[in-house]
Amino acid sequence: MNIHEHQAKKILKEYGAPVSEGIVIYSLNEIKDKISKLKSKEFVLKAQIHAGGRGKAGGVKLVKDKENLEVEAKKMMGKILITHQTGPEGKEVKRLYIEEASKISKEFYLSCLIDRESSKIAFISSTEGGMDIEKVAIETPNKIVTNKIDYNENGPSDKEIENIISIFQFDSSQKKTATRLIKSLYKIVIEKDASLIEINPLIITSDKKIICLDAKMNFDDNSIFRRPEILQLRDLNEEDPAEIEASKHDLAYIKLNGSIGCMVNGAGLAMATMDIIKLYGKEPANFLDVGGGASKEKVSAAFKLILSDENVKGILINIFGGIMRCDILAQGVVDAAKEINLSVPIVVRLAGTNFKEGKEILDKSNLKILSAEDLNDAAKKIVDAIK
Repeated sequence: MNIHEHQAKKILKEYGAPVSEGIVIYSLNEIKDKISKLKSKEFVLKAQIHAGGRGKAGGVKLVKDKENLEVEAKKMMGKILITHQTGPEGKEVKRLYIEEASKISKEFYLSCLIDRESSKIAFISSTEGGMDIEKVAIETPNKIVTNKIDYNENGPSDKEIENIISIFQFDSSQKKTATRLIKSLYKIVIEKDASLIEINPLIITSDKKIICLDAKMNFDDNSIFRRPEILQLRDLNEEDPAEIEASKHDLAYIKLNGSIGCMVNGAGLAMATMDIIKLYGKEPANFLDVGGGASKEKVSAAFKLILSDENVKGILINIFGGIMRCDILAQGVVDAAKEINLSVPIVVRLAGTNFKEGKEILDKSNLKILSAEDLNDAAKKIVDAIK
């Protein structure tokens, strides 16, 4: 789950991290009253959307005085921002964040994330702040330092912190602030189940202070049930309606841009299914894992979810029965297909528990369903069918 910059900065501030003073605007009627609380003579006006690259799209502006602040805010509120992360449809700006401007001397990059490969907490540091870290990794990888540390209830050691911040060459006063910041990020990851905290840029001001100028936080969806204070920060306006619907049924669903809908049980099998669709020259319309213990109702909801995407021209169902019985899936598909006026071809590959019973249910359904012997055969048939 993602949250907005202003929400991330509020959490950072609660944990003692250095951030600028700012206000969030939900309605243009709030501006005059709220900006009166800011003391700076210059301000930064920021669109609040769940996507990077706002600055290049006109979503971040330096405003020289309070008189122009309301004018610029009116221009930005409601604007559609198109960035490299929004897709061509863009995102509508429905809230703004205004903070006191900082005079920047230097910019750095700092992030903290869960490294699942090593089961450690990784800190990534770079002197190339303000840029896309992916671009830095490709063009100048020597300017990125990664430090992976083991979990410790007391937080990272002094030596580990020194390794994380050494690339920045801070003075003694800045090191003290940076040490508190590293400990704060670590605590947020542990205590709030954050999976990523990104500070880009982390700056040194003209008076040598350290400030988190921008902040991004992601949280582990699987732990949200025990973090109600984080769930309250969820902004449904920033999420795809289909993905919101999927979450109601506990389905792992991500909308993509292809034409072949996928229903699979198991994340690894779902990835393999998507790969083989691409191998045969088409693109998957979604990632959808119905899980191991799906009910008939859950399968039916998943099927309807796929068909709600107008881009879907065909559906590939790939189930390896274990806990998830093939006959349960088949009945869910038949029920959903009969409820909806099905007009796209379906290819089904069943294997494992009760696959014969499942195939029999599909065969007797009078639906236009093609059976496949294996995944390779299934991918070839669905690609041929939508051609």
